[in-house]
Amino acid sequence: MILNRHSLISPAPGTTRELHSLHFGPAAGGSKAVIQASLHADEVPALLVAHHLRSRLAGLERRGLLRGEVVLVPVANPIGLSQRVLHGHQGRFDLASGENFNRHFADLVPRVCEMVERQLVDEELANVALVRRALRQTCVDQPAATELQSLRRTLLGLAIDADVVLDLHSDNEAVMHVYTTPALWADVEPLVRLLGAEVCLLAAESGDDSFDEACSTVWPRLAALISRQLGRPIALPAACVAATVELRGETDVSHELAAADADALIEYLAWRGFVDRVTLPLPDLRREPTPLAGAMPVTAPHGGVLVFRRELGADVRRGEHIADLVDPLSGLVTLLTSPVDGVLYARESRRLATAGARVANIAGREPLRKGKLLSD
Repeated sequence: MILNRHSLISPAPGTTRELHSLHFGPAAGGSKAVIQASLHADEVPALLVAHHLRSRLAGLERRGLLRGEVVLVPVANPIGLSQRVLHGHQGRFDLASGENFNRHFADLVPRVCEMVERQLVDEELANVALVRRALRQTCVDQPAATELQSLRRTLLGLAIDADVVLDLHSDNEAVMHVYTTPALWADVEPLVRLLGAEVCLLAAESGDDSFDEACSTVWPRLAALISRQLGRPIALPAACVAATVELRGETDVSHELAAADADALIEYLAWRGFVDRVTLPLPDLRREPTPLAGAMPVTAPHGGVLVFRRELGADVRRGEHIADLVDPLSGLVTLLTSPVDGVLYARESRRLATAGARVANIAGREPLRKGKLLSD
């Protein structure tokens, strides 16, 4: 294992932070996978999964069983990890800027297009190598004036040339679920099966340049742009399989769960050819994927105490009663119902809701939303 320390821009004199990346397996000329944990730093389950992954990857490396490089970023957000306000951890938003840590990653397509469009040939492997060199250089050249911008640049630089990128998160309260693009579903389906995910949400672009999409959608977008400019198709495949994995809820932290999740991730790496051993049969798919545009929120029309009537993972029907919202002053009890047929896959962990708050999400089968599809 090689440990690399990446210094972030110092926000003030006497203050410095580092991002650590752990590199396992052969790096020269082979395939590359990147797994990072807790970009939203208060989503703790991923940190424990990374701990279990570290020991498994070290064991595989000692036995010479890794066929490609696996980069593990066990703490993807040292900025957010240190943010505490009135004894509460705030790891989703950067307190200095108010920005979501998993948004606004750099769009490298325009610059890379300028660098490679006249050098592409009719051979996919050669073009992939060319584009990856340009992506790496463009990442290095990205301006970074703040600590947050330097964190984004560093994370993207570690992953932009990878074959596989897995971004580990968790929700407030949730079943295991996965986000990816429709074009990558065939490559991500084994991961969904191995993790036992209840829901997989698909979107070609969810909006605001999240980390996984910054790594994966750069390829089809670049191919489309160059093809338009040259007036012909080009030999450039979608060379990065990326997904965001939501490891259930924020308090689903146990060695048993983390070990099982780490085993599933290692098995997926084996299925992708990173581990030199026979892969296990894939489990059954629990549910077919659904569009992210079909994931519908349930919101609170007024403040009150939130009492759920349906459990996570339940199949619900449109209009079905899933929670009570109790106003203890007026005695008003409002029945909250599902807006669509689907799966209750996530819900609010705090039981006092404010007016307008999103308190649950239902994964429906019909795309009903447009625009930015991710929550703030």
